[in-house]
Amino acid sequence: MDVVQKAEVLIEALPYLRRFKGKVVVVKYGGSAMTSPTEEGLLLDLIFLETVGVRPVLVHGGGHAISRRMEEEGLEAKFVQGLRVTDERTMKIVEETLFGEVNKGLVEGIKKLGGRAEGLSGKEHKILHVRRHKVKVQDYELDIGFVGDVRKVEPEPILRLCRRGVIPVVAPIGLGEDGRAYNVNADTAAGEIAVALGAEKLAFLTDVEGILRDPDDPGSLISTLPVGDVEELIGRGTIKGGMIPKVRACAEAVRRGVPKAHIVDGRVPHALLLEMFTDKGVGTEIVP
Repeated sequence: MDVVQKAEVLIEALPYLRRFKGKVVVVKYGGSAMTSPTEEGLLLDLIFLETVGVRPVLVHGGGHAISRRMEEEGLEAKFVQGLRVTDERTMKIVEETLFGEVNKGLVEGIKKLGGRAEGLSGKEHKILHVRRHKVKVQDYELDIGFVGDVRKVEPEPILRLCRRGVIPVVAPIGLGEDGRAYNVNADTAAGEIAVALGAEKLAFLTDVEGILRDPDDPGSLISTLPVGDVEELIGRGTIKGGMIPKVRACAEAVRRGVPKAHIVDGRVPHALLLEMFTDKGVGTEIVP
Protein backbone atom coordinates (compact mmCIF):
# COMPACT_ATOMS: atom_id res chain seq x y z
CA MET A 1 0.00 0.00 0.00
CA ASP A 2 1.46 3.37 -1.02
CA VAL A 3 1.23 6.54 1.04
CA VAL A 4 -1.78 7.87 -0.92
CA GLN A 5 -3.73 4.67 -0.27
CA LYS A 6 -2.87 4.88 3.42
CA ALA A 7 -4.23 8.42 3.50
CA GLU A 8 -7.42 7.26 1.76
CA VAL A 9 -7.90 4.58 4.43
CA LEU A 10 -7.61 7.21 7.16
CA ILE A 11 -10.10 9.47 5.40
CA GLU A 12 -12.54 6.57 5.02
CA ALA A 13 -12.30 6.02 8.78
CA LEU A 14 -12.88 9.69 9.68
CA PRO A 15 -16.72 9.71 9.85
CA TYR A 16 -16.67 6.53 11.92
CA LEU A 17 -14.07 7.97 14.29
CA ARG A 18 -16.31 11.00 14.80
CA ARG A 19 -19.41 8.87 15.29
CA PHE A 20 -17.89 6.56 17.90
CA LYS A 21 -15.86 9.09 19.89
CA GLY A 22 -16.87 8.86 23.55
CA LYS A 23 -19.09 5.82 22.90
CA VAL A 24 -18.78 2.42 24.58
CA VAL A 25 -18.00 -0.63 22.44
CA VAL A 26 -18.25 -4.05 24.10
CA VAL A 27 -16.09 -6.80 22.60
CA LYS A 28 -16.55 -10.46 23.47
CA TYR A 29 -13.49 -12.64 22.95
CA GLY A 30 -13.51 -16.36 23.62
CA GLY A 31 -13.96 -19.87 22.33
CA SER A 32 -11.86 -21.02 19.41
CA ALA A 33 -10.95 -17.41 18.56
CA MET A 34 -8.76 -17.33 21.69
CA THR A 35 -6.37 -19.83 20.17
CA SER A 36 -5.81 -17.57 17.20
CA PRO A 37 -2.35 -16.09 16.58
CA THR A 38 -4.09 -12.76 15.93
CA GLU A 39 -4.70 -12.06 19.64
CA GLU A 40 -2.03 -9.37 19.65
CA GLY A 41 -3.85 -7.68 16.78
CA LEU A 42 -7.06 -7.60 18.83
CA LEU A 43 -5.30 -6.06 21.81
CA LEU A 44 -3.75 -3.42 19.53
CA ASP A 45 -7.22 -2.72 18.12
CA LEU A 46 -8.52 -2.11 21.65
CA ILE A 47 -5.60 0.22 22.39
CA PHE A 48 -6.28 2.07 19.12
CA LEU A 49 -9.95 2.49 20.01
CA GLU A 50 -9.14 3.92 23.43
CA THR A 51 -6.48 6.23 21.94
CA VAL A 52 -8.94 7.79 19.46
CA GLY A 53 -11.56 8.39 22.14
CA VAL A 54 -13.71 5.26 21.92
CA ARG A 55 -14.37 3.39 25.17
CA PRO A 56 -13.71 -0.32 24.57
CA VAL A 57 -14.75 -2.97 27.10
CA LEU A 58 -13.41 -6.52 26.72
CA VAL A 59 -15.48 -9.45 28.02
CA HIS A 60 -13.71 -12.78 27.68
CA GLY A 61 -14.44 -16.47 27.91
CA GLY A 62 -11.98 -19.24 28.65
CA GLY A 63 -13.73 -22.57 28.19
CA HIS A 64 -10.76 -24.30 26.60
CA ALA A 65 -8.44 -23.22 29.41
CA ILE A 66 -10.96 -24.39 32.02
CA SER A 67 -11.35 -27.81 30.37
CA ARG A 68 -7.57 -28.17 30.13
CA ARG A 69 -7.17 -27.36 33.83
CA MET A 70 -9.93 -29.81 34.75
CA GLU A 71 -8.22 -32.54 32.76
CA GLU A 72 -4.93 -31.81 34.54
CA GLU A 73 -6.73 -32.32 37.85
CA GLY A 74 -8.40 -35.53 36.73
CA LEU A 75 -11.89 -34.08 36.34
CA GLU A 76 -14.19 -34.76 33.39
CA ALA A 77 -15.90 -31.76 31.80
CA LYS A 78 -19.65 -32.39 31.48
CA PHE A 79 -22.16 -30.21 29.66
CA VAL A 80 -25.96 -30.03 29.67
CA GLN A 81 -27.63 -27.99 26.92
CA GLY A 82 -24.26 -26.41 26.19
CA LEU A 83 -23.70 -25.32 29.81
CA ARG A 84 -20.82 -26.64 31.92
CA VAL A 85 -21.92 -28.69 34.93
CA THR A 86 -20.21 -26.75 37.72
CA ASP A 87 -19.86 -28.34 41.14
CA GLU A 88 -17.92 -26.67 43.96
CA ARG A 89 -14.53 -27.98 42.87
CA THR A 90 -15.16 -27.05 39.23
CA MET A 91 -16.28 -23.56 40.22
CA LYS A 92 -13.00 -23.06 42.05
CA ILE A 93 -11.15 -24.01 38.85
CA VAL A 94 -13.39 -21.72 36.77
CA GLU A 95 -12.69 -18.75 39.03
CA GLU A 96 -8.94 -19.39 39.24
CA THR A 97 -8.63 -19.93 35.49
CA LEU A 98 -10.86 -17.12 34.22
CA PHE A 99 -9.67 -14.37 36.53
CA GLY A 100 -6.28 -15.62 37.67
CA GLU A 101 -5.01 -16.88 34.30
CA VAL A 102 -6.99 -15.71 31.24
CA ASN A 103 -7.95 -12.28 32.52
CA LYS A 104 -4.49 -11.60 33.90
CA GLY A 105 -2.90 -12.64 30.60
CA LEU A 106 -5.08 -10.28 28.55
CA VAL A 107 -4.43 -7.36 30.90
CA GLU A 108 -0.69 -7.97 30.81
CA GLY A 109 -0.83 -8.27 27.02
CA ILE A 110 -2.46 -4.86 26.68
CA LYS A 111 0.07 -3.29 29.03
CA LYS A 112 3.03 -4.79 27.15
CA LEU A 113 1.72 -3.19 23.96
CA GLY A 114 1.58 0.22 25.59
CA GLY A 115 -2.06 0.35 26.64
CA ARG A 116 -3.72 0.71 30.01
CA ALA A 117 -5.98 -2.08 31.26
CA GLU A 118 -7.41 -3.45 34.47
CA GLY A 119 -9.02 -6.80 35.17
CA LEU A 120 -12.48 -7.01 36.69
CA SER A 121 -14.24 -10.05 38.13
CA GLY A 122 -18.00 -9.94 37.78
CA LYS A 123 -18.21 -11.34 41.30
CA GLU A 124 -15.44 -9.58 43.22
CA HIS A 125 -16.29 -6.19 41.71
CA LYS A 126 -20.05 -6.83 42.12
CA ILE A 127 -20.81 -6.28 38.42
CA LEU A 128 -22.73 -9.44 37.47
CA HIS A 129 -25.54 -10.26 39.89
CA VAL A 130 -27.02 -13.66 39.09
CA ARG A 131 -29.60 -16.23 40.10
CA ARG A 132 -29.01 -19.96 39.93
CA HIS A 133 -29.78 -21.37 36.48
CA LYS A 134 -32.40 -24.06 36.20
CA VAL A 135 -32.22 -26.54 33.35
CA LYS A 136 -35.50 -28.09 32.27
CA VAL A 137 -35.23 -31.63 30.90
CA GLN A 138 -38.64 -32.89 29.80
CA ASP A 139 -40.86 -32.52 32.87
CA TYR A 140 -38.27 -31.97 35.58
CA GLU A 141 -35.56 -29.48 36.54
CA LEU A 142 -31.92 -30.58 36.58
CA ASP A 143 -29.45 -28.94 38.95
CA ILE A 144 -26.16 -28.32 37.13
CA GLY A 145 -24.51 -26.55 40.04
CA PHE A 146 -23.01 -23.09 40.22
CA VAL A 147 -24.26 -21.76 36.88
CA GLY A 148 -25.89 -18.35 36.93
CA ASP A 149 -28.34 -16.30 34.88
CA VAL A 150 -27.69 -12.56 34.93
CA ARG A 151 -30.46 -10.69 36.74
CA LYS A 152 -28.69 -7.33 37.09
CA VAL A 153 -25.53 -5.59 35.88
CA GLU A 154 -23.85 -2.87 37.93
CA PRO A 155 -22.11 -0.74 35.26
CA GLU A 156 -20.25 1.76 37.46
CA PRO A 157 -17.04 -0.25 38.10
CA ILE A 158 -16.65 -0.59 34.32
CA LEU A 159 -17.53 3.02 33.51
CA ARG A 160 -15.14 4.26 36.18
CA LEU A 161 -12.24 2.67 34.30
CA CYS A 162 -13.50 3.93 30.93
CA ARG A 163 -13.57 7.50 32.23
CA ARG A 164 -9.92 7.12 33.32
CA GLY A 165 -8.84 5.92 29.88
CA VAL A 166 -8.29 2.37 31.15
CA ILE A 167 -9.58 -0.64 29.19
CA PRO A 168 -11.79 -2.84 31.42
CA VAL A 169 -11.23 -6.59 30.95
CA VAL A 170 -14.18 -8.45 32.47
CA ALA A 171 -14.22 -12.10 33.58
CA PRO A 172 -17.78 -13.54 33.48
CA ILE A 173 -18.00 -14.76 37.05
CA GLY A 174 -21.28 -13.91 38.75
CA LEU A 175 -22.23 -13.01 42.31
CA GLY A 176 -25.10 -15.19 43.46
CA GLU A 177 -27.93 -14.23 45.78
CA ASP A 178 -26.21 -16.49 48.31
CA GLY A 179 -22.95 -14.52 48.01
CA ARG A 180 -21.14 -17.32 46.18
CA ALA A 181 -19.41 -17.38 42.80
CA TYR A 182 -21.30 -18.61 39.74
CA ASN A 183 -20.19 -19.55 36.24
CA VAL A 184 -21.85 -17.26 33.66
CA ASN A 185 -22.01 -17.86 29.92
CA ALA A 186 -19.63 -15.29 28.43
CA ASP A 187 -21.86 -14.60 25.41
CA THR A 188 -24.81 -13.77 27.65
CA ALA A 189 -22.61 -11.71 29.98
CA ALA A 190 -21.28 -9.61 27.09
CA GLY A 191 -24.79 -8.89 25.82
CA GLU A 192 -26.08 -7.94 29.27
CA ILE A 193 -23.08 -5.70 29.90
CA ALA A 194 -23.55 -3.97 26.53
CA VAL A 195 -27.18 -3.18 27.39
CA ALA A 196 -26.32 -1.93 30.90
CA LEU A 197 -23.54 0.33 29.58
CA GLY A 198 -25.71 1.77 26.81
CA ALA A 199 -23.06 0.57 24.34
CA GLU A 200 -22.99 1.83 20.78
CA LYS A 201 -21.80 -1.56 19.54
CA LEU A 202 -21.45 -5.16 20.65
CA ALA A 203 -18.92 -7.28 18.74
CA PHE A 204 -18.35 -11.03 19.02
CA LEU A 205 -15.00 -12.28 17.72
CA THR A 206 -15.35 -15.83 16.39
CA ASP A 207 -13.45 -18.31 14.23
CA VAL A 208 -15.84 -18.07 11.24
CA GLU A 209 -16.39 -15.40 8.59
CA GLY A 210 -19.76 -14.40 10.04
CA ILE A 211 -23.23 -15.82 9.40
CA LEU A 212 -23.39 -17.76 6.12
CA ARG A 213 -26.63 -18.58 4.28
CA ASP A 214 -24.89 -21.73 3.10
CA PRO A 215 -22.30 -23.04 5.60
CA ASP A 216 -20.43 -24.72 2.72
CA ASP A 217 -20.19 -21.53 0.68
CA PRO A 218 -17.88 -18.79 2.06
CA GLY A 219 -19.33 -16.45 -0.55
CA SER A 220 -22.79 -16.59 1.06
CA LEU A 221 -21.93 -14.24 3.93
CA ILE A 222 -24.91 -12.29 5.27
CA SER A 223 -23.53 -8.78 5.71
CA THR A 224 -26.61 -7.32 7.41
CA LEU A 225 -29.19 -9.32 9.35
CA PRO A 226 -32.39 -7.73 10.73
CA VAL A 227 -33.01 -8.89 14.27
CA GLY A 228 -36.47 -10.14 13.29
CA ASP A 229 -34.94 -12.75 10.96
CA VAL A 230 -32.71 -14.40 13.57
CA GLU A 231 -35.11 -17.05 14.90
CA GLU A 232 -36.17 -18.01 11.38
CA LEU A 233 -32.53 -18.68 10.41
CA ILE A 234 -32.03 -20.72 13.61
CA GLY A 235 -35.18 -22.73 12.82
CA ARG A 236 -33.93 -23.44 9.30
CA GLY A 237 -30.54 -24.56 10.61
CA THR A 238 -28.65 -21.72 8.92
CA ILE A 239 -27.48 -20.61 12.37
CA LYS A 240 -26.58 -23.64 14.47
CA GLY A 241 -24.36 -25.08 17.18
CA GLY A 242 -22.18 -22.69 19.14
CA MET A 243 -23.22 -19.78 16.94
CA ILE A 244 -26.78 -19.84 18.34
CA PRO A 245 -26.04 -18.34 21.81
CA LYS A 246 -23.81 -15.69 20.22
CA VAL A 247 -26.41 -14.59 17.69
CA ARG A 248 -29.20 -14.70 20.27
CA ALA A 249 -27.14 -12.57 22.66
CA CYS A 250 -26.57 -10.08 19.84
CA ALA A 251 -30.26 -10.05 18.92
CA GLU A 252 -31.37 -9.57 22.54
CA ALA A 253 -28.94 -6.67 22.99
CA VAL A 254 -30.22 -4.98 19.82
CA ARG A 255 -33.85 -5.44 20.90
CA ARG A 256 -32.98 -3.76 24.20
CA GLY A 257 -31.34 -0.69 22.71
CA VAL A 258 -27.83 -1.47 21.43
CA PRO A 259 -27.85 0.06 17.90
CA LYS A 260 -25.82 -2.69 16.22
CA ALA A 261 -24.18 -5.99 17.07
CA HIS A 262 -21.53 -7.75 15.02
CA ILE A 263 -20.28 -11.29 14.42
CA VAL A 264 -16.67 -10.82 13.30
CA ASP A 265 -14.00 -13.28 12.14
CA GLY A 266 -11.31 -12.96 14.79
CA ARG A 267 -8.83 -14.79 12.57
CA VAL A 268 -8.60 -11.76 10.27
CA PRO A 269 -5.86 -9.37 11.42
CA HIS A 270 -7.39 -6.23 12.95
CA ALA A 271 -10.90 -7.50 12.18
CA LEU A 272 -12.44 -5.26 14.84
CA LEU A 273 -11.07 -2.07 13.25
CA LEU A 274 -12.06 -3.24 9.77
CA GLU A 275 -15.62 -3.89 10.91
CA MET A 276 -15.94 -0.57 12.70
CA PHE A 277 -14.03 1.87 10.51
CA THR A 278 -14.43 0.72 6.90
CA ASP A 279 -17.44 1.01 4.62
CA LYS A 280 -17.58 -2.70 3.78
CA GLY A 281 -16.75 -4.35 7.12
CA VAL A 282 -15.67 -7.98 7.50
CA GLY A 283 -18.51 -9.82 9.24
CA THR A 284 -22.25 -9.86 9.87
CA GLU A 285 -24.00 -6.92 11.52
CA ILE A 286 -27.28 -7.49 13.35
CA VAL A 287 -29.57 -4.47 13.23
CA PRO A 288 -33.06 -3.51 14.49
